Order: sequence, then C-alpha cells, then structure tokens
Amino acid sequence: MALQLKVPSIACNGCAETITDTIHTMEPDAKVDVDVQAKTVTVEAQASEETIKQAIVAAGHTIEGYQ
Repeated sequence: MALQLKVPSIACNGCAETITDTIHTMEPDAKVDVDVQAKTVTVEAQASEETIKQAIVAAGHTIEGYQ
C-alpha cells in the first residue's frame, strides 16, 4: 500500500535524504519517494501509517494534518 503524505517542512534535497534515511533505518526495504517541489513523501512499506508518520516527525519534519 502506498502512503502519500504532504510534508510542508521539506525545503531541499537534504530534507529528502533525511526523511528517506530515517524510514530506511526502521524498514530497509521500504520504497520512499520524496518530491521536494510538491513537498510530498510517498512510502510503500510494511510499517503502519502511524509508524511512518512518527518517523518523519522524529526526523524533524511536520506532516500536514498530523500532530
């Protein structure tokens, strides 16, 4: 299942790498696509949506509509 999240705090490719690395740390086989221009993160992983969101927030980013 692909999960697409709006992450308004993405500013550059460095942000994209940080998010990708954080998700890969918890799930090495996850497919992660970060679109810096659109400020979206698309993830295909076995982990739950909540776990992925927590990882992105732990990496220092914000997710639209998520506290």
